[in-house]
Amino acid sequence: MDVSEPASISSGIADRYATAVFGLAMDDKALPSLEADVEALDSALKDSADLRSLIHSPLYSREEQGNAIKAISAKMGLSGTTQNVLSLMASKRRLFVLPQMVTSLRDKIASEKGEVTAEVTSAKALTKTQSEKLAATLSKQAGKDVKIIATVDESLIGGLVVKVGSKMIDTSIASKLTALQNSMKEAR
Repeated sequence: MDVSEPASISSGIADRYATAVFGLAMDDKALPSLEADVEALDSALKDSADLRSLIHSPLYSREEQGNAIKAISAKMGLSGTTQNVLSLMASKRRLFVLPQMVTSLRDKIASEKGEVTAEVTSAKALTKTQSEKLAATLSKQAGKDVKIIATVDESLIGGLVVKVGSKMIDTSIASKLTALQNSMKEAR
């Protein structure tokens, strides 16, 4: 069995929901509202272990998932369209694709706005000035506006890992130390 098959099935399901939600938002001229929903869901998924457990655990019934996601989305102030889609996903036992759907929606929104998304991982949080300078530099190279999604990974020690589309630039000290260690092994 191909190990990538379940992942591609999940991303296919997520992309279908994302395409539907995006289409509804475009029809309703509610792209800013959808973008706010996507950012809120992404933050909630990153910050809440309980939410991640809810969407992935088979221990919750459809009804429990549906009631919980309805309450969560109302408390988060998500748009009616997003709330309805989340309820539908819960009723179909498809909440497990929510992280992939958020990523897909983010890509669709960026494309519509003529932006490209850059995932930036740094050893410590970037300042607003550093983030703006990096976005300007990446914008020149990409020829489009760049929206930065920043995360912190202290194991990098220093430097950055930047992913724009299929390109990745790794200037982290951790990767340089690993390369040095590998070259020392080869020299023996």
